[in-house]
Amino acid sequence: MKIPIEPNAPELKSSRRQFIGTTTAAAAGAAALPASLSAQVEGNSTLKLALVGCGGRGTGAANQNLTTQGTKLVAMADVFKGEGSDSTGIEKSLAQLQQRHKDKIEVPEENKFVGFDAYLKAIEVADVVILTTPPGFRPMMFKAAIDAGKHVFMEKPVCVDAPGYRMVMEAAKKADEKNLKVVVGLQRHYQKSYLETLERVKEGMIGDIVSAQVYWNGGGVWVRERQPEDTEMRYQCRNWYYFNWLCGDHICEQHIHNIDVANWFIGAAMGKETEHPVLARGMGGREVRDGDPKFGEIFDHHAVEFRYANGVVVNSQCRHQRKTWSSVTEEIIGTNGRARPGAITDLSGKKTWWRHRGRNDENPYQVEHNVLLEHIREDKPINNAYYGATSSMTSVLGRMSTYSGKEIKWDDAVASNRTDFPDVLAWDAQPKVLPGPDGQYPVPVPGETEVI
Repeated sequence: MKIPIEPNAPELKSSRRQFIGTTTAAAAGAAALPASLSAQVEGNSTLKLALVGCGGRGTGAANQNLTTQGTKLVAMADVFKGEGSDSTGIEKSLAQLQQRHKDKIEVPEENKFVGFDAYLKAIEVADVVILTTPPGFRPMMFKAAIDAGKHVFMEKPVCVDAPGYRMVMEAAKKADEKNLKVVVGLQRHYQKSYLETLERVKEGMIGDIVSAQVYWNGGGVWVRERQPEDTEMRYQCRNWYYFNWLCGDHICEQHIHNIDVANWFIGAAMGKETEHPVLARGMGGREVRDGDPKFGEIFDHHAVEFRYANGVVVNSQCRHQRKTWSSVTEEIIGTNGRARPGAITDLSGKKTWWRHRGRNDENPYQVEHNVLLEHIREDKPINNAYYGATSSMTSVLGRMSTYSGKEIKWDDAVASNRTDFPDVLAWDAQPKVLPGPDGQYPVPVPGETEVI
């Protein structure tokens, strides 16, 4: 039996693609809706929470949300139950959360929703929705939550392709129209060392920004072995990091943090919330992963030059190669000095002009949930979806340039309709990217792979 992506649709062909053609009508109709349906919560009321995506990050986000006053978990949704060979899922997440928040968890069996449409059921019973599934699902889930009048915390990236980007941007506008609060898990925006560094940059301590270097170079992440019961769809969902329709490659899933800092600081210097590049030129490939099908279709290294309309150039590196130079940071370079997280130096980097002393700084992962709940209770506007989508699409733009080996313009990238999102979501349905007879997944080839 096929599981529809949205209710009351027989075998719905890509709901994301269908949405793109109807966004204008949806946006026009949204203005006639009440400011919010279930979202207006009295200041002292208990906020009901639904967790959609019960892996490690989802469990962490729910823990942080429940650490605040006046919240309770009432529903959980995942494609995995979290039993037997399932490495993640509802039951495993619930057991961990009960150890810390037993008195704040009220998830009856009927509110444990399993399947590709489970998110729709969980959204119905909550005031606040946490979206922490693999990012390929984020656009349609964010749209559903906003359509239902719910406040949202969603992890980054918020999209892995241009159709998803457009969907998130349209839903963000609807969130504003319905007075809904949205926070995105780009936690550096809630980290004191970054915020204080940004203030120094805005004050002119490094002069005018001319370039930046951003890095996420490390050894890589987990791999889950194929199980006898795995269909191809199940295997890819269990190993979502290695398939672009689910993850977007590690330039999107991890390196977005550093790319987002560049967009943020460049935009702030121009008096904007964020800024995006006008084009990208990149190179990348597979060196240490070549010939190993367990790593799916993604590259193990990317290097991208992003160029912005104001002339700023950002050089970006991300790498999954063990025993190599590792660095996860950002450096903003001005006409007079350099800004790193928590420090300002001269251009040589030898003389420190300012340093953040953050011995008692609060965990930014906690702060972002505190901020969301504060804005809900005090009915103050907040919507991170715009900069979350912009930085997510910037990462996609970078991937497009490395996969193709070509210069890709922002306007061309965001207009693309190319997507690997499956037409049908079901365990017995086939993803669009499949292994060949030798078990190898097709890997992008610069100069040959089409990305627009």
